[in-house]
Amino acid sequence: MGLRVTRRRVVAGLAVLLVAGAVGGAVALQAKRKAEAERDKPGANVTLEFAPADLVVVEAKPLGRWLPVSGTIQAVRQATVKAKVPGEVRQLAVREGEAVRAGQPIGRIDTADLEARLAERQGALESARAQLALAEKTRAMNNRLLAERFISQNAYDGSQSSHDVAVGNVKSAEAQVRLAQNALRDATVTAPIDGIVARRHVQAGEKVAVESPLVTIVDLSDLELAALVPASDVPEIAAGMPVELSVDGFGERRFLGAIGRINPSTEPGTRAFLVYVALRNPDASLRSGMFATGRIALASSTPAPTLPIAAVRTEAGQTYVWTIDGGKLARRVVVVGRRDEEAGLVELRTALPAGTQVLAARFDNLKEGAPAIVRAASSSTNAGAKPRTAG
Repeated sequence: MGLRVTRRRVVAGLAVLLVAGAVGGAVALQAKRKAEAERDKPGANVTLEFAPADLVVVEAKPLGRWLPVSGTIQAVRQATVKAKVPGEVRQLAVREGEAVRAGQPIGRIDTADLEARLAERQGALESARAQLALAEKTRAMNNRLLAERFISQNAYDGSQSSHDVAVGNVKSAEAQVRLAQNALRDATVTAPIDGIVARRHVQAGEKVAVESPLVTIVDLSDLELAALVPASDVPEIAAGMPVELSVDGFGERRFLGAIGRINPSTEPGTRAFLVYVALRNPDASLRSGMFATGRIALASSTPAPTLPIAAVRTEAGQTYVWTIDGGKLARRVVVVGRRDEEAGLVELRTALPAGTQVLAARFDNLKEGAPAIVRAASSSTNAGAKPRTAG
């Protein structure tokens, strides 16, 4: 009986050993297959190969500096034509958007009262002239009588005084006539400048008083933009400096202006100065009131560590570059400063080891720590291609 139990135990033990061996073999086989799959997986243990043109190093270069400006475009010359005489508007021959020339008649105010006033003043002038003629005759006669001692000196002086008064009355009457003539002439409204009618304030048939606005005329040939510039930047700008402007609604089209004048004092409540940018507009394509943005080219900065803008990447609010360090890719977080869009450079404020090779172009699917090498410069492979693999 004891012998039978022993054999059973031996058989059971052998069975357990066989099962354990089978399980272990299966696990080992599965691990081997997994390792082989990982080895055969695309991209595994692959060395990335870059051309020399794909890499850059940090270089000290001056950066172009630009001062941004923005504001509303306004016409340099514009005029609001006002009534110089009171009366009823008989005619207003222009409407908004129409071009006018300086001196062109554009309206007329009723002249009936003005003509009557002129006739009255002309009558007063004729009367004053008649009185002057009589006073001259009296003075001449008294002059002869005084010489013959038929009248006293006082009598002669009285006739002389009457003559002087008559002369003054004539001059006053002539001035009144000229005023009436000017008023009659002012009843015809003329354009004071070349331009385009921007607003018509009255209609025919309305009565207007002196200084009532009739039309507003805008000359679009010369425009200017008033922009606020920080006080710290004013010492670096001067009249005549070029300004490149882009205007809403004109897409990629750029307009070239120049600083015309700089206000000598800051604007109330700010520490900024108004800078006026002069802008020629010969084709009248721009309009008063349009919003424009632009920039003023300042002197280049002192040389600073720079990289091409394309070499710097931003992801999830973090700025970084890819470098090759010890034959492997490394992702380095950096801090950047000023940008020079014209030169395609950005200031690098994070110090990198001297001679660090940085990927200059954008490549996809890069991984931290991946093997990487640089091909020899004599390679015939085109620079800038996607990274190749080396076995």
